[in-house]
Amino acid sequence: MQDVRTKNIIHFHFIVFIFGFSSVLGALCSLEALPLVIYRMALAFLGLGVYFTLFKPSFFKLKRALWPYVLVGGLVIGVHWVTFFHAIKVAGVSLTLSMMATGAFITAMLEPLINKRKILAYELLFGGLIAFGVGLIFKAEYEYLYGISIALISAFLSSVFTILNARMVQQGRAISLSFYELVVGAVVGILYVLVSGNYTVQDFYLEQWDLLWILLIAWVCTSYAFNISIKVMEHLSPFTVMMIINLEPVYGILLSLIVWGEQELLSVRFYIGFCIILSVIFLNGIYKKQKQIKE
Repeated sequence: MQDVRTKNIIHFHFIVFIFGFSSVLGALCSLEALPLVIYRMALAFLGLGVYFTLFKPSFFKLKRALWPYVLVGGLVIGVHWVTFFHAIKVAGVSLTLSMMATGAFITAMLEPLINKRKILAYELLFGGLIAFGVGLIFKAEYEYLYGISIALISAFLSSVFTILNARMVQQGRAISLSFYELVVGAVVGILYVLVSGNYTVQDFYLEQWDLLWILLIAWVCTSYAFNISIKVMEHLSPFTVMMIINLEPVYGILLSLIVWGEQELLSVRFYIGFCIILSVIFLNGIYKKQKQIKE
């Protein structure tokens, strides 16, 4: 049993590494954020659709009561990915992922508001430390103020999406919900392009290696990684899953340093702020775990 758990921990680390890799691939792709996200969502749901058709036809079924939430979820995840890739384009991988690291804590702070319970003292303390870490990054890299702000919006949307899906997953399969959210996101993105008039066919042209980057993002970083991440959760506790997911920005930043080297290096203040944010996220998880054990 321990061997199975160990294998799944290693496998999930690999999946989180893939999630971090998507930020590097997004930076390598020449497309703007919205065309990139439309390609990602469309190819990802097509990949899942082929998987459902060949192996799990029953996964196409979805309760009618869930459709309003799926529509909202698809819109939220679509805007999240657009802001995420846009932030990467204007601020770089390291800065964007440092802000995305706040997502787990934003979720922890939003949850009591949504569930109408009091915010506890330790949550305020950890929240203050997170704010301090973010403030250091803002001061250290002020020239990227716009990109950092967009990344924070993306982190907030990611938290909203997580909370929304946490409720829906109690009534439907996570992978089925994801499939239809990807469909909704892709359709909404295409409709916006057609109605807004802000994009032309040229904006969707693929240059050089773009097709490879997009296929990797859509099928490996989205369809495959999401499906496997659900399977490993059958053998891992939510606490273990959360701790490993928190390593995504670390993997992403290390990858960006390998790909771009000194071009991706930032000030000492940035790394101090990032370490504060990451440390608080881990302390929050450990504290909550210990609190559950005592109760």
